[in-house]
Amino acid sequence: METLLRHRGRAVTQADVLFIRELIAAHPGESRRRLSQHLCAAWGWTQANGAPREMVCRGFMLALARAGHIELPAVKCQPANPLARHAKPLPAEVDRTPVGTSLRGLGPLTFRQVRRTPEERLFNGLIEAHHYLGYTQPVGEHLKFVVSAGERPVALFAWSSAPRHLGPRDRYLGWSPQARRQNIRFVAYNTRYLILPWVQVPHLASHLLSRMVRMLPSEWERVYGHPVWFAETFVDPERLQDAA
Repeated sequence: METLLRHRGRAVTQADVLFIRELIAAHPGESRRRLSQHLCAAWGWTQANGAPREMVCRGFMLALARAGHIELPAVKCQPANPLARHAKPLPAEVDRTPVGTSLRGLGPLTFRQVRRTPEERLFNGLIEAHHYLGYTQPVGEHLKFVVSAGERPVALFAWSSAPRHLGPRDRYLGWSPQARRQNIRFVAYNTRYLILPWVQVPHLASHLLSRMVRMLPSEWERVYGHPVWFAETFVDPERLQDAA
């Protein structure tokens, strides 16, 4: 059957369009959000953790409407864009006494996943204040970690869903376009990594990163219902010449 368009790797046929038209006609007066919920239920569109893929579905239906294949109901309300109007995180009040010791002298280190916890504000504020890129609200699947020595934060990690198209990565992994579409959710992207500027401990960065990637698959599976198999990051060689 002829493919009318593709959305996020999915081929959309005339039969798909007819099904969606009938679904819209069967639920007159319902909002675009409710229609996306109905379509997710009908097609079994769920995330690995069982939650419906509503945002993806709404984008899919909007793409069909813009292409003239379906007619969506008028927008009933226009919520504020949380990304466009997102206020900067407030400064985080923490002990900034310089830490200069050996890795062993730092003592036991704890990793805490803080997304959707009271500590998330601490994470956001420290990233905004001390990471050269500042804080940006992630979208999609993402986790945030605070690493502490005793009660004091010493480092932070942020991980997000990986970019869908990245030629060097796909060539390195030997992925075909089909393999990328099937497996991209198993890649995590390290969007932020910060050792707080008053912490000066030799070998700390590599030690934390090695521990982080070992625990990342189980943490991702706990939150999203699937593990990650690969972790990737990008390095600015002008800022980090030793890593170039």
